[in-house]
Amino acid sequence: MIQIPMTVQGAENLRLELHELKSVKRPAIIQAIATAREHGDLKENAEYHAAREQQGFCEGRIQDIEAKLSNVQIIDISKMKNTGKVIFGTTVTILNLETDQEVTYRIVGDDEANIKNNLISVNSPIARGLIGKSVDDVANITTPNGVVEFEITAVEYL
Repeated sequence: MIQIPMTVQGAENLRLELHELKSVKRPAIIQAIATAREHGDLKENAEYHAAREQQGFCEGRIQDIEAKLSNVQIIDISKMKNTGKVIFGTTVTILNLETDQEVTYRIVGDDEANIKNNLISVNSPIARGLIGKSVDDVANITTPNGVVEFEITAVEYL
């Protein structure tokens, strides 16, 4: 059984989504199916078919979340000693040596990744290039535009 690494916040977000699906969305879909059935002929009942499709998506997501939570390995980076090394869960600031542009990322699990919030997957090329390195190290990361050199300017265990 493969352990899925996840931050404390990521696991909590999945638990909240699971609760929402089971206690709010699932009952609403069941009600929508019941209401659509009252309209008669199910063969040509668009509301019924739409509700059944929603039910399939909802149940699939519930199963997906439950499977992930049963195999989760929660990593609380804030309880670890900061060694200055980039590992899962760290917040790392890197400097593009070509453009002098600085950016900060947090390395998280696949389900938590959201580039708009600077959360990158541990399996992303950037994270893979940074893991194991320390402050002041230079990482050569392959991007769609070729290899880019980044200097690690800060590593935080938040």
